[in-house]
Amino acid sequence: MKRTSYITMIMGTIGGILFSLGMCMVLLPEWNTFAQGIVTGSIGLLILIVTIITWRKLEGKPPIRFNKKIFLTVLLGIAGVLLLGFGMSLTMVWSYFIIGIVIGITGIVLLLVLIPLVRGLR
Repeated sequence: MKRTSYITMIMGTIGGILFSLGMCMVLLPEWNTFAQGIVTGSIGLLILIVTIITWRKLEGKPPIRFNKKIFLTVLLGIAGVLLLGFGMSLTMVWSYFIIGIVIGITGIVLLLVLIPLVRGLR
């Protein structure tokens, strides 16, 4: 395993755990840890951003240049994830099965559109 892959894996794991723990702390009212969850989730998100920057620097890749295509790709990814999550919530929490499944599948389709958009078709 390359050193860059190992460092990225460790940093990504730590950032992901802190981010997900922070989100659980915020979203579960039984824990009464809303403020601490925001801090923990923010630290995890910061570590994940630093991980991306560090990985690109260690691999010798140029910094990410933001343009219209990258912005729209990120928006499409966010919309897909939100629709998928909302559809799952409708199905599992509020028992609106049909509409939840339709919205969830729409989110999955949006996420699948990202593959040819980012990688291209050959």
